[in-house]
Amino acid sequence: MRSLVRNARVGHLATVGADGLPHVVPICFALIEATAYSAVDHKPKRHPRLRRIANIEATGHATLLVDHYDEDWSALWWVRLDGSARVVVHELNEAGDALAALAAKYEQYAQSPPTGPVIALDVASWSGWSGS
Repeated sequence: MRSLVRNARVGHLATVGADGLPHVVPICFALIEATAYSAVDHKPKRHPRLRRIANIEATGHATLLVDHYDEDWSALWWVRLDGSARVVVHELNEAGDALAALAAKYEQYAQSPPTGPVIALDVASWSGWSGS
């Protein structure tokens, strides 16, 4: 499961706000040991205060769903990472390590490093399914 997640190019981050409403967004991410990292990048956003950040600060929980679709249904798979989520302070080495891992995985981040908040999902449980 870890290699599928590590090599995947996109995942979907699900959070829930204090109001109980779910919120799901596609993200780029990097896996370092048992933590998945994402960063708010320079692409245009609707609001400077992102709902995923507010939800993580409100509840401290998130899920990352990574999946693969293929017309050959025996090649289908998904992996879900559940755990506690937090916003990492940029001054910490952890944020630097996360940004370096993201830049190593995504050329776009190597050329233009994210400057927004770094999100850490400390994975407590892994679950998944495969069509093969």
